[in-house]
Amino acid sequence: MIYYLVAAKSKKPDLNLKFGGPNYMEEKGIKKDSQVEENYIKKDSRIDENSDGGTTKKETISKNFIELEIDKDLKEGRYTKVQTRFPPEPNGYLHIGHAKAIILSYMMAQKYGGKFNLRFDDTNPSKEKEEFVESIKEDVKWLGADYEDRLFFASDYFDEMIEKAQLLIKKGKAFVCDLSAEQIKQYRGDFTTPGKESPYRNRSIEENLRLFNDMKEGRCAEGSRVLRAKIDMKSPNINMRDPVIYRVAYKSHHNTGDKYCIYPMYDFAHPLEDAIEGITHSLCTLEFEDHRPLYDWFVNECEYKSPPRQIEFAKLYLTNVITGKRYIKKLVEDGVVDGWDDPRLVSIAALRRRGYTPESIKRFIELSGVSKANSSSDYAMLEYCIREDLKLKRPRMMAVLDPIKLIIDNYPEGKSEMLEIPNNLENPELGSRQVEFSGELLIERDDFMENPPKKYFRLFLGNEVRLMGAYFVKCTGFEKDDDGNVTVVHAQYDPETKSGSGFEGRKVKGTIHWVNKSTAVNVECRLYENIINENSEDQNSQEDGSLNLNPNSLKTIKGAYVEPLLKEAGPYESFQFVRNGFFCVDSKDSHAHNPVFNRIVGLKSSFKLENK
Repeated sequence: MIYYLVAAKSKKPDLNLKFGGPNYMEEKGIKKDSQVEENYIKKDSRIDENSDGGTTKKETISKNFIELEIDKDLKEGRYTKVQTRFPPEPNGYLHIGHAKAIILSYMMAQKYGGKFNLRFDDTNPSKEKEEFVESIKEDVKWLGADYEDRLFFASDYFDEMIEKAQLLIKKGKAFVCDLSAEQIKQYRGDFTTPGKESPYRNRSIEENLRLFNDMKEGRCAEGSRVLRAKIDMKSPNINMRDPVIYRVAYKSHHNTGDKYCIYPMYDFAHPLEDAIEGITHSLCTLEFEDHRPLYDWFVNECEYKSPPRQIEFAKLYLTNVITGKRYIKKLVEDGVVDGWDDPRLVSIAALRRRGYTPESIKRFIELSGVSKANSSSDYAMLEYCIREDLKLKRPRMMAVLDPIKLIIDNYPEGKSEMLEIPNNLENPELGSRQVEFSGELLIERDDFMENPPKKYFRLFLGNEVRLMGAYFVKCTGFEKDDDGNVTVVHAQYDPETKSGSGFEGRKVKGTIHWVNKSTAVNVECRLYENIINENSEDQNSQEDGSLNLNPNSLKTIKGAYVEPLLKEAGPYESFQFVRNGFFCVDSKDSHAHNPVFNRIVGLKSSFKLENK
């Protein structure tokens, strides 16, 4: 059915990060707990006396607590250089929390003219894969943390670790224990009950050396024996209660193959790796704070000179996301997501595929700050950071996600013309492009309404709008299908109103975007929401403990149309689709015959940084 207007009236449109700042607490709206603020930041100002007896106050310098500790170590001569590292276990993909650890360690090395290492803590062959090694290397490089030629593996030091274990035995500081894993756990005690010594604790040094050699040479079954440190079973710190430092495991290793059948425990291997590499400041998250006495004990008892120093900081927690490997693995196995890089996740690979940039993640980490107090950052702040990063960098293109046809009845039949449209009105340096225009266009369905509400300034019968970069058009009619859906909108254009012509005869209140029907490219657009149901008070509220997932976390649009230039876009290339958000080319599923664009983020958010 066709509807026409009977009578109409004319109507007159820096990578160089500073972790924190003097107003961080106020800017973030975080409650000012004095200890939190003390842990996070210290203001250091100095008053110098002038030659004429006057004084000059120097500019205030703000530093986070890690910088203050490094300053102290250098001033007191504990170290003469700074060397940091990022030590991931290659048993999964990195996520946004790891990005904080990478960037913090790298930037501390950069600030003090030091070095940064990438080292894999590959001490558990049953869970490690070369796939994870390669993905982590890619993530670290993508974030801009340059480890140069300093790529290391814990497995590079296995021989030295065995020698140090033998040294501990010879010093009477380690023993071979035949208790089972369950018995060791029982003997260990808890926070209210002191531990009980193993009946094998007082074996002779000679017997311990022989038994450890049997373990090393493959003469012991898995689980039959372990090597334990001999420290203090009554220590209030459970980590110091004779921890296991070596176990038997007949597992092939991704790096060493079948050379070893004993593998060191993380708490033993990690401090030794730091010491071997000359790490000065071992930055790690707060859950390792109780492990620090054990870290120091191993380094000292293994007789390393200039031992590294462990400093703990708070993890980066993000609202309404999934970071647990167990949960992500289940989502992958159940087909809820299409892999560890599914754009709904916050693994670094997923954020990269979604369209996030290294600069946006660094900015987010900067705004989240460095402290010793656990807190959560709003996911909306991460979205704010990518919007701010892209809005002046990327071209603004026209894409119609829910199209209906617009026919300009008085435009010459068969004619088309090329219009010059700016790529980004806020950044003229991005230049302009040529876009084809004709009498048959596609516009967004919600840019026309049959019965518009007040303050609706787009197309309806009798109303005039500007087509972006083109002409004024006035709606004169529309067509519906048998189900009552509008399928075609009719309009008349005014050739005197061409953009850039200087026309000032009248004004319109609305501007809408469009694509040329004959040249537009059909693409798939994927719109994402948080995978966790934000409206649920408990993310794990299902009776079986499973995650409370958002059923609308992915919406796939098959019938979207974009400017023809976008057909040439490559993986990860991003654009602003006018009024629809920022999008990027999907790196996994997009092909020349089926271009796929992921929406990175919408254009607007309620999140704003407070300026005080």
